[in-house]
Amino acid sequence: MPDYPVRVLHVAKSLGLGGTEKVMQLFVTNLNRNHFHPAVYSPQDGERAAQLREQGIDTYVGGDLHDVLLKFKPQIVHIHRAGWPEPDMLKPMRLAATPVVVETNVFGRHDPTPSADIIDRTLFVSNFCLKRYAAQNGIDAQPPRYSTLYNPVDTDFFGTTARKDRDFTLPVAGRISRADPGKWSRLALDILPILAREIPEFRYHVIGGIPEAHDFVRKNHLEQNVIFHDPVQTDAEIASFLDNVSLLAHANDTGESFGLVIAEAMACGLPVVTHPCQGLRDNAQLELVDHGVTGLIATSVEDYAAAVKYLFAHPDEARKMGQAGREKAARLFRAQTVTGQLETIYHELLAAKE
Repeated sequence: MPDYPVRVLHVAKSLGLGGTEKVMQLFVTNLNRNHFHPAVYSPQDGERAAQLREQGIDTYVGGDLHDVLLKFKPQIVHIHRAGWPEPDMLKPMRLAATPVVVETNVFGRHDPTPSADIIDRTLFVSNFCLKRYAAQNGIDAQPPRYSTLYNPVDTDFFGTTARKDRDFTLPVAGRISRADPGKWSRLALDILPILAREIPEFRYHVIGGIPEAHDFVRKNHLEQNVIFHDPVQTDAEIASFLDNVSLLAHANDTGESFGLVIAEAMACGLPVVTHPCQGLRDNAQLELVDHGVTGLIATSVEDYAAAVKYLFAHPDEARKMGQAGREKAARLFRAQTVTGQLETIYHELLAAKE
């Protein structure tokens, strides 16, 4: 058996407010400190660095990864990455003779380079990503070398904090994303004139508005219907924002390899409206949202607008879907449960190296 606590270094390309960094933060802060001593390395600083330090996590920002490996001497390195080749991040682990290397493959991409041979376990954030990876690359992606580990969500916090007296009769939708065109779909805009025309009191609260969205609202005279908000940093701010809407309107043509915002809205008891993506794009949003159970899936502008109107017109059904979403999120994504699954993986890998 290894000496406890086991030193685990989590590695991410930045410490900004993105979903990948948030997942990494939830993992390291929920690891059992009696068994694991977590630390974080990133070549780029960001807002999460200070948050990690406040939570008692050793944080190495910038500098050479190889030097950090020699200093911290991790028994496990857990790298969070897209999956495509990143030799600059993997080669130092080989040079430092890191005993165990785990990757969370965020986007289900394939790294055929020799540097990837050091990886002992690949974790995909959804079953969709694992299956697409196997099909596209002709790889028999079976356990224990490959498996799915859902992203952790602080469902306990959202379940406790989100309002219990939500009025689902209010025609108010919400949207959260980064202010990045790649996170948007025209669906998110083209539904607005329909909804504003048929439901004049309709309101759409948006975090992450891009210039195209601001222009669309102005040109279509929708300023009374669409309210743009500043970015948020904490779960408390997310919960507060979601307290004022009756559903999450998700629309992203790139799709989701997991869908952290969707999972968080579900944890708050909100139904979700989303759409499938074409071709080989990410489609894990359909893994999270069960049509007619935790939300609705629409395939066109008209279908999407109709789905939103249906939930507004059927508040009891919206509440039921929101509760089903809350239960699904707590069952599958609860941070403590998912981190416990990760700890089991760590123990299995260490035991296999003895």
